[in-house]
Amino acid sequence: MKTSLWLALAIGLNTLQPAVGAPAQSKPSAFEALVPEDSKPAVIAEGLKWAEGPVWIPEQAALLFSDVPNNRIYRWSEGGAAALFLEPSGGTVTKGFREPGSNGLKRGPVGTIIMADQGNRAVALLDLRTHAKRLLVERYAGKRLNSPNDVAVGPDGSIWFTDPPYGLDGLDESPLKEQDANGVYRLAPNGRVTRVESRLAFPNGLAFTPDGRTLYVSTSDPKNPVIMAYRLGSDGRVMSRRLFADFSAAAKDGKPGLPDGMTVDERGNVWATAPGGVHVLSPTGHEIGLIAHDKAISNCAFGGPDGRTLFLTATDQVLALKTNVRGAPARLPRIPRRSSQP
Repeated sequence: MKTSLWLALAIGLNTLQPAVGAPAQSKPSAFEALVPEDSKPAVIAEGLKWAEGPVWIPEQAALLFSDVPNNRIYRWSEGGAAALFLEPSGGTVTKGFREPGSNGLKRGPVGTIIMADQGNRAVALLDLRTHAKRLLVERYAGKRLNSPNDVAVGPDGSIWFTDPPYGLDGLDESPLKEQDANGVYRLAPNGRVTRVESRLAFPNGLAFTPDGRTLYVSTSDPKNPVIMAYRLGSDGRVMSRRLFADFSAAAKDGKPGLPDGMTVDERGNVWATAPGGVHVLSPTGHEIGLIAHDKAISNCAFGGPDGRTLFLTATDQVLALKTNVRGAPARLPRIPRRSSQP
């Protein structure tokens, strides 16, 4: 009988060990250079319904994360327990929604965060002190967005976001759905909203390379579980697109999870949640190693006092794992005064 990972972590009989899955041409020590062999994860929160969107807030020395179906954001800091920070985190009208809460979270200007607000079908700016919320974009081409899922900040301060239908009852069949595609969008500093991708069935996580010239987008489509890479021009236009990573084999093996959230480290490596755990990929897309897990991991982010802790939202729990690298420097968004439609 398979030992439960959660039980092993809770009682200390075993630990989650990074499982090296590097191809033959990779150096055996490449993964250990990123994640020490003796690194042991810690469970910092549990009892959640579906954890998502971890973001480290340096000025508070705290982690915020979403519990999407329960419409909550929690706050955790070292030495303490996770505590409720905001409820509701998303919409107050829940009829027609399967997941009304906030999802992906990113740092905003000091004292704020940007959130993918599924329940309000918007990208929002939240004041961390007063909890006042401003909806930055709710529509594209005059129609309501589906349910924004994740956000990222481009090199010019633009806000990029994905808009699958995961927040809606019935997903693509929801009567609330107005958009003709599940798109990837860019909210420019001048407030203009542009759809930059409309061909992915379920676009999900977003991340930029450290130089900001390439955008990664995961698609949590069971029929096409991949990560795409988009080369961008200086004005944010997509110059080219290519397949970055394909997780079809892992999905067919029945490993838990699909391509979802991801983060990029200071060396340009991509830490991507996908079937089986967190896959660490080189900037060229070669797999360096795997942080294995027996439950679906939805997202991950670097943080902690020294920036070398990887926080993982793993179904009903949140884990913290010490690493040897920091995340790529965070960019702060330039908040438009108001959004404008194309």
